[in-house]
Amino acid sequence: MQEQRARAKADARARKGAIADQSAYRQFRAIGETVFTGYTELQTESTVLGILVDGHGTDRAAEGQIAEIITAETALYAESGGQVADKGTIVGPGYELEVLDVQRPVPGLISHTVEVTTGEVSVGAAATTIVDALNRHAAQQAHSATHLVHAAIRDTLGQSATQTGSLNRAGYMRFDFSWSAALSPETRTEIEEIANNAVRDNLEVTTRVMSLDEAKAAGAMALFGEKYGDTVRMVDIGGPWSRELCGGTHVARSSEIGLVNLVGEQSVGASNRRVEALVGLDAFRDLAAERAIVSQLSTSLKTPREQLTTRIAELSASLKAAEKKIAAFEAQALTNRLPQLVESAVVVGSVRVVAESLGEGASADDVRSLALQVRDRLGSDPVVVALASVAGGRATVVVVTNDAARDRGLAAGALAKAAAGVLGGGGGGRPDVAQGGGTDAAALPRALEGIVADVRATTA
Repeated sequence: MQEQRARAKADARARKGAIADQSAYRQFRAIGETVFTGYTELQTESTVLGILVDGHGTDRAAEGQIAEIITAETALYAESGGQVADKGTIVGPGYELEVLDVQRPVPGLISHTVEVTTGEVSVGAAATTIVDALNRHAAQQAHSATHLVHAAIRDTLGQSATQTGSLNRAGYMRFDFSWSAALSPETRTEIEEIANNAVRDNLEVTTRVMSLDEAKAAGAMALFGEKYGDTVRMVDIGGPWSRELCGGTHVARSSEIGLVNLVGEQSVGASNRRVEALVGLDAFRDLAAERAIVSQLSTSLKTPREQLTTRIAELSASLKAAEKKIAAFEAQALTNRLPQLVESAVVVGSVRVVAESLGEGASADDVRSLALQVRDRLGSDPVVVALASVAGGRATVVVVTNDAARDRGLAAGALAKAAAGVLGGGGGGRPDVAQGGGTDAAALPRALEGIVADVRATTA
């Protein structure tokens, strides 16, 4: 109850802080809406209307500080509709600001989170917002590619494959849509090809501002979860083929996207799938890296690239067959040690004990099988067998006991757990068969000696 009360108080404080922050923004919003000029401009002259530092209004911010800057106009795009915020700078007389983020904290207001890199910025100062042009263009490529992939998915899967989310940034896009089954490689290829055919066709990208009712009548797709006013912006790529309500920035023609390379498809919840793609130069670089890998494999295997999949499948099958043979030889080698292990049994009190390391490489299953065989060979007198091995730097100990040993209080689980503790790990199991291990392989002799000591102490 005390924890619950503490959580409730913390939540209340957070809500009060959020209200205070919103009220700080609203005083700037009361002056008017921030004018976004970034659809047509990459640089806009304006004025600093307000400055927030740590959520509180102030009249200036000095070099090294992180602040939020409110301007009357801006060319910098604020994160929304799946498109991340622009990168860029804000400059003015005697100061320069690096833009870290751009958001819309309340409807109609755009806030720039910045680091003051030079000088001091103050309320009322002239300010020029400057967009990183290369980053903006790459982001536009990704955003327009998202629209193409959306249209390609609906062409391929049908109109029920509706958008449930998206993210696009420079060189990368992801698109979430309602669908219950994984996409086959053939379907992914078809979607990718349709999108790239649209790139090849150099489709015109147009935008129109109209009423929401007009846009719906024209068949525009709305972004899942987005709230729209009475007036909306509709983006067409190739006319009605791709027609969506969207406030993001886009290329002028589809050919500017360059290339769409689908690199992933996965589930993101019940009846929801996600495709991911690299776009433009990033897509080319990824394909170039794959080409280099194929070239290296072709040279190394002395196989033409069109035969690589067959050749690699053959090598994989040969490797699996060789591994089976090696495993069989190793198992036989362990079995051949059976007589020697039986002979190594020592009598501790009234119990015959075998505590030996089998060295490197033996699997836990093989060690367990051999330990059971040794136990059975030693007869009905009280018997404890502890065999160990090291694989990949990790030590494993298997302990088995027979009925007579357990009658004297010797449980395999307890012995294995104690040995594992010496090895820096954990273990346990049934009274008749148990296993433990740890990363301290050098302590294996001491762990086996500990098992012998525990047998001696229990039967004394």
